[in-house]
Parts: sequence; structure tokens; C-alpha cells
Amino acid sequence: MFGSLTGDAIAAFRGSLFAKSIMGLSFWFWGTQAASAHVKWFCAYDAAGQPRSLENVLCQDFELLLALALLWFCSGCMVERTSLGELTARSLNRFTDGLRLHTEEMIRAVCGFFFISLWAVGGILLTPELKTTSPMVGPLQLAIAAGLLSRRTMPLSAAGIAMLFGLAVRDYGTFHLADYPIFLGLAAYLALAGLQKDLFGIPPLDVVRYATAVTLMWASVEKWAYPEWSFPLLIEHPGMTLGFDSEFYMRAAGMVEFTLAFALVWTPLVRRVAAAILLGMFISACFEFGKLDVIGHSAIIVVLVAILSDNQPRETDYRAPWLAPAGLCAALTVTLFAYYVGHAAIFNTSIL
Repeated sequence: MFGSLTGDAIAAFRGSLFAKSIMGLSFWFWGTQAASAHVKWFCAYDAAGQPRSLENVLCQDFELLLALALLWFCSGCMVERTSLGELTARSLNRFTDGLRLHTEEMIRAVCGFFFISLWAVGGILLTPELKTTSPMVGPLQLAIAAGLLSRRTMPLSAAGIAMLFGLAVRDYGTFHLADYPIFLGLAAYLALAGLQKDLFGIPPLDVVRYATAVTLMWASVEKWAYPEWSFPLLIEHPGMTLGFDSEFYMRAAGMVEFTLAFALVWTPLVRRVAAAILLGMFISACFEFGKLDVIGHSAIIVVLVAILSDNQPRETDYRAPWLAPAGLCAALTVTLFAYYVGHAAIFNTSIL
């Protein structure tokens, strides 16, 4: 009797673990819309509230998802230098060569659309949850958009973006704006591209690529620290969870986003494929969440298109595949540490 019950329990556990493994794999194939929708734009949040303890975050599900992430990431790194990787790169080149030749114009046009949209909506600094009543913000946003019409005035637009970011830091605090280093990356890109300069040997597109990766890695930790913020969104859109409980779904969404974000700073083909997957996720989220998501994510979408189109690898781009798991784990450790220690220092919250 006891043996039978024990066997049933073990079978149930294995079934649950197997089901979660299958779900984890499905995330890598189809992505997650919750990983793309910025929850602060749609749901109530308390950025100063106590996050889930690291003990709660670093659970068995997290370990399973990390193992799957390492498996897929390492597999992609090993494939890159094979004939299959070369074929994939050539296929991407055929689709993106035209876009690559017009990367700067594309980024300028979409950024212009973004700031004109913010001006038209009114009362927003940089993203929908960053509200403002300042009468100077609207004209500044229009001036930023106008400055993008000429390469000579692009550095002035970059200065305007930095000013808006500074106002947001003043009103919402440094920790909240740690969600959005991509705007500083865009400002740097526009200034460098306008001046036809590199940043200590780093091309302008690489600067905004690194900023985008940091933005998404930081946002993924938020999905582990505050999964309850997204629960109302999952109730409204139940199909996103693929039938699994919300807790596991948010852990998986965070792991997918973090791994793909880290891949943006890795080797050429790996980052282009990661950009393609992230691009699909963000675009699908726009259909799900409407024009607010279109406006809010237009800047990151155009950056991802630029990364996808970048087929000019640098000499320092290639790394040994065995470095992939070490790099991903190191980045995960540093980001979790920075998030929790920073939050505890600023808001006096606990870590464990």
C-alpha cells in the first residue's frame, strides 16, 4: 500500500517536472508575450515594495529553466561556426541587406515617430508610466523629433533625450529609471552617428545594443521579483500562460527574456537570432496589447531590427562556445545581485 502511494507520488512529481520541461522548451520556440509587455504600463505596481526573496526566486523551477536556457544557448553557440550556422547567416543576410544599408535612417524615422507620439498623447516623459505636468516636456519632445531630420542636429536630439531621462530620474528615482538605459543608449547612438564618431572604438550600433541588452536583463529580474504585478494581465489574457500556473509562467518568461537579452551581447549569429526572436515577441505583444504597446516599444523594436540586420562582425566578436554558460551564469548572478542589493540600499527592503 505504502509502496504504491510512494510510486504514485514519484510518478506525479516526474510528470510535473516533465510537463514543466516541455513548457520551458515551448517558450524557446514560440516566445512569451508577457516577456514583451511592460507590466508597469498596464497594471498597478509599487516599485518600492518588498520583492520576492531570493530564496523564493532561486527555486527548483528556476534551476530547471536555467538548465534549459544553458542548453539552448550553448547549442546555438556551437552551431554558429558550422555549415548550418553559415547557411543561417547567409539566409538572414538575404532578408536584411537592404535594411542594413539604411539603419541610421530607420532609427531616426522611428525615434521621430516615438517622440511625436509622446507629444500627441501628452503628459508623458519617456514611457507611459512616467507621467509629467511640465509644460516644457511637449515642446522638447517635438524639438527632439525635428532634430532627427538632419544629421547635423542629431547630437542636439541626443541631448534632449538625456534631458528627459534626467527629469525622469529626478521625479521617479534612479532605481525606477534603471528599467530604461536603452534611452541613454539611443541618445549615445544619435550623438555618435551625427558626429560620425565611435565611443572609444565601439561603433554607435554596438553602444545601443549593449544598452538594450542591459535593459531587458534588468526587466527580466522584475518578473521574478514582482510576478504578482502581472497576474491581472494574465487573468485578462489567459491564453498567454499555455495552461500553466501564473507563478511558473512568470519565472519562465523572465528566463526567456534574460537569456535572449544576454545573447544580444554575444557572438554575431547568436545575437542576430536572439534579436529575431525578441522582435517577434515584441511585435506579437503589440497586437495583443494595442497602440500603447506599439508606441512604447517602437524604439526597442527598431533597435532589434538594426541588430538583426547587422552582418558586419568585428574581430572581437567571436568567443569559444565553452565560455557561453560561464558568461550567462555570471551575467545572471551580477544582475540579480545588483537588483536586490540596490533595492535594499535604496528602499530598505530585505534580500533573503
